[in-house]
Amino acid sequence: MVKTKKRLRIVRGDSIFESARVSSRAADHKPGGVIFAQGEPSTTVMFIKKGTVKLSVVSRTGKEAVVGLLKSGDFLGEGCLAGQNRRMATATTLTPTRMLILDKQEMMERLHDNVRFSDRFLSHMLARNIRIEEDLVDQLFNSSEKRLAQALLLLARYGEREQPQRVLPKLSQELLAEMIGTTRSRVNFFMNKFRKLGFIEYNGGLKIDSSLLSVVLHD
Repeated sequence: MVKTKKRLRIVRGDSIFESARVSSRAADHKPGGVIFAQGEPSTTVMFIKKGTVKLSVVSRTGKEAVVGLLKSGDFLGEGCLAGQNRRMATATTLTPTRMLILDKQEMMERLHDNVRFSDRFLSHMLARNIRIEEDLVDQLFNSSEKRLAQALLLLARYGEREQPQRVLPKLSQELLAEMIGTTRSRVNFFMNKFRKLGFIEYNGGLKIDSSLLSVVLHD
């Protein structure tokens, strides 16, 4: 169930939103909550205050694929700014998540009248584009074992300025398989291998050790 607060003028806890005086509303989602579904009207842009969000698409034949994994500090739903009338993907929370929801018109006005806010959004879009290109390279040239290690490290936020999240919430092997474009049996094989090598632990959650980096760095 989503709890939506009254409309705000200043969003606390984010200096860019404060300086831009962005008008938004907050919404909290439990893990597994659907923020928006593929095919729904696209009229808002959202900002992730905290949490992790999965973007997935379903083909006409019913096959699902994970096309993105977003975290705190990321925007989503920005397709409406480019003329998309319908959501192209389904956004689902993987962890407890707090969103800030901006109407399309509000977002357009703030992008035009506030340079700092516009720069922040542009940085997000450029970073997203880089990640998409890197994912494409991974799919073409890297093994599924390396892609799995990269996905786990990304979820654990290794390499970022903030403190890495060493213990991850429960993630299904089906989800991990969708994220890296392989089968559940392959994910199960590599997860067991990582556990035996001490790269990961299962103890009320999935604990990621920094030694998992050796899989990514190994040629």
